Amino acid sequence: MATSFHALRGHYASLLKQFASSPKDFAVLTSIPEHTPPAKTLFVLDSSFNPPTRAHLRIATSALRETLDPGSRLLLLLATQNADKPSKPASFEDRLAMMELFAHDLRSHLAASSPEGSGSTGDLPAVDICVTKKPYFVDKATAIETSGVYSSMLEQVHLTGYDTLIRIFNTKYYPPEHTLQPLASLFSKHRLRVTMRPGDEWGINEDQEEFLRALARGDREAEGGSREWAKKIQLVEGRKPTEPPVSSTRAREAIESAIEDLEWLVPERVRRYLLAETPFTPTEVPSTTGKI
Repeated sequence: MATSFHALRGHYASLLKQFASSPKDFAVLTSIPEHTPPAKTLFVLDSSFNPPTRAHLRIATSALRETLDPGSRLLLLLATQNADKPSKPASFEDRLAMMELFAHDLRSHLAASSPEGSGSTGDLPAVDICVTKKPYFVDKATAIETSGVYSSMLEQVHLTGYDTLIRIFNTKYYPPEHTLQPLASLFSKHRLRVTMRPGDEWGINEDQEEFLRALARGDREAEGGSREWAKKIQLVEGRKPTEPPVSSTRAREAIESAIEDLEWLVPERVRRYLLAETPFTPTEVPSTTGKI
């Protein structure tokens, strides 16, 4: 298994070099399964996947189960140039290898929890492992839309956490005017499905729901935000307040100090990769900063 993990990492290292030297801003590196019909709905999970966790699994499975559309497709997106984060500690090829393993974990999880409980993956949504050179959220959506990979008329449903929603609406990311107007092109075609994150930093669900109510009231119009955008944002329940938080940062810390916690922090194939390939070292466990 260690040999196959090493080969998988090398495969993505080669694909990354090809992408870096190409003029493309967006590319699909792998599709699981390889041959699938065109998508009808495109869910986009954009993250640093450093590493992929059970929180990513929950966000994706919740959206896919709610839709129950055989034409759904999940796009796992990694930005090779990030607005706020460096590429360390895990290399991009390590992250992409784990994203592919995560995709298999996700499809197995969906199959096992299907109403039939058959464990079959035949009718499950396909998963694309993708990269983009665009660091900002709005530009990523445009890169996907104009890539020619999918229909340009296809609606993108971006799966985010509440913290990412706050960053999307932070005007510092939209120079030189620093208004929210660049979001108009996003919300004219696409939607956000936002998982709430109860806790000290963001407050209870009621506090997070107030963000959407304020947008709908027109409270962000002075910054260029439209109240109509609130109709394109869906807030959904996240973990229960009594459940321990799951994050990539916590998974990296577990590698250093509580390796047994990986069992509930990351999916099984990802866990095996972390133990076999050790993409993180004890001196490379930084805190996670924001991204959009």
